[in-house]
Amino acid sequence: MEQIYREAEAGFSAVPPPARLWGLVSHTFSSLLPLTQETLIYIAEDDGRVIGFVQATGHPMSMSLPAKVTSLQVLNLCMASGVAESEVAPALVEYLCDQAGQKGVSRLFVRIPLDDPLIDVFRLQGFRQYATESVLYGESPEARATEPPAGLRSCRSRDDRALYHLYRKVTPWGVARLEAPAYRDWKALRSAPGQQEVIDRVELVGWCRVQKGSQARPHTLAFMALPERGVADELVDHAIVASDAQPAWCSLRHYDSHMIDALRGRGFSLLLTQALLVRETAVRESLPEKSLVPSFG
Repeated sequence: MEQIYREAEAGFSAVPPPARLWGLVSHTFSSLLPLTQETLIYIAEDDGRVIGFVQATGHPMSMSLPAKVTSLQVLNLCMASGVAESEVAPALVEYLCDQAGQKGVSRLFVRIPLDDPLIDVFRLQGFRQYATESVLYGESPEARATEPPAGLRSCRSRDDRALYHLYRKVTPWGVARLEAPAYRDWKALRSAPGQQEVIDRVELVGWCRVQKGSQARPHTLAFMALPERGVADELVDHAIVASDAQPAWCSLRHYDSHMIDALRGRGFSLLLTQALLVRETAVRESLPEKSLVPSFG
């Protein structure tokens, strides 16, 4: 598996550094291990030789309850060199979906660049696109203002409910229904590290997270903002200042156009566009056996 992964990773050597960087973010072999009960990995063999593998992972919705994963994210689908993807990949994806359904997983998600040949494999296996995501990269971003936005403060744990309401306001119903239809589901997604701040103006109108990078990786920015005049610009300026105007990248959905425009106006450019796909599986539930009794009337 490691050899197959390294062969797939070598394909990034011919693309520009930012795109190669995104490849490393999306394809980290360390994500294969350690294997936990929230990770599924299946391999394809031919005469005892491993010719491909698929990996998906998820997280329990609540650590206070017995772990039950209801959705998985497909992280890797890799074929050995010389292997026809059209012959091996569909079988791996179909097997993953079948096994996930038997384990009680109701949805599988995948992020994949629009020009990736594997996107046809997922679509033919029943995955449908529910959103488009733009990945933007800034080598030397420039803030237009250095003053912090009015109402800016650090995020507190008691802000979670208000932030969930902000998420539902800025996210189309069809997307929220799939990814986080309830507060509990949404809170399970908020485990990423980083400095989190909000703009509080009677109600929360904006949120940003700055995760500091290293020499090998840029900073990671994340945003939510109401489409009110000036809020997106203020958030982006503050995030650039907080990241010391160092290289940074950010992924935003198609409905975050006001945030995308604010980033592009400050030195960010489109790195790639990817499709967000989902497949809803048939979950198999064991029902208690019931004896037959006579019925009259």
